[in-house]
Amino acid sequence: MITVTERILSEDVLKHIYKCEGDGRRATLDSIAGVLQINQDEASTLVSKMAAHDLLQLQGEEFHLTEAGQNYALQVIRAHRLWERYLADETGFDEAQWHTQAEHHEHHLSPDEIEALSARLGHPTHDPHGDPIPSANGQYMPHGGQPLTSLEPGQYARVVHIEDEPPIVYAQLVAEGLYPDIELRLKEISAERVQFFVGETEHLLAPIVARNISVRPLSPEEVTELTPAEPLSSLKIGETAQVVRLSPACRGPERRRFMDLGILPGTVIKAEMVSPSGDPTAYLIRRSLIGLRKEQADQIYITRDVVSNRP
Repeated sequence: MITVTERILSEDVLKHIYKCEGDGRRATLDSIAGVLQINQDEASTLVSKMAAHDLLQLQGEEFHLTEAGQNYALQVIRAHRLWERYLADETGFDEAQWHTQAEHHEHHLSPDEIEALSARLGHPTHDPHGDPIPSANGQYMPHGGQPLTSLEPGQYARVVHIEDEPPIVYAQLVAEGLYPDIELRLKEISAERVQFFVGETEHLLAPIVARNISVRPLSPEEVTELTPAEPLSSLKIGETAQVVRLSPACRGPERRRFMDLGILPGTVIKAEMVSPSGDPTAYLIRRSLIGLRKEQADQIYITRDVVSNRP
């Protein structure tokens, strides 16, 4: 009989083997012991029990999932990614906490609770990093991206996935303000660096870091349809602009608050006054003055091209 602790460890083993198979790597007793942070004897006992339950099989020195093991792994992954989606859309947890929180909750959600969570979120197909969320029957929609490093200089693309492991690399990408759905233009790529622009903002990454970003190249028709945008914080007092979109980084309660205030695509905004300290700034939005801090205004993208400035 498998205990609760063994069940949780077994589910982590299933995820590890599934990820290895997807990445074309080998899952071995050493790699399993390393991921679980247990010794080889303990790992051997655990995988023996899992094999007896027809969840995995040993081929040479490698472990592979059976059909039952793969289905089980997909349900654990489904719970994990749905919980990350919930944390991103419904709570105030920041990106650095999503993975750790989901690692815990994925082991404690019943099938009915998983389905209820999916329904509450509108049955999303991808988590906030762009990873596909398997459906209840194990089907999923791949993000279809390719590594940023595979682009040619001058190409435009849309980010479809940000790899969230290892955490230190993910933290660097978050600090750069990079998220799924943003559009970028590759400027230069070499063995030492990858240079690209998101709007007017320049980013420089080491190639090994840039490979953690997956993108979908944009067609010439899609490029011509891109609307130039800049953050609301760039608007000077007395200037008027129109909201183009909210940053993909703006999620959860903050995003809902902006929408409740009427900050939606097409909304006209005027910078009216700034506080003596320089922050926040008061903006005229639908005949109401709304104070926004710079970090909030940075999440609202505007265009000046469709609105004439008024004194």
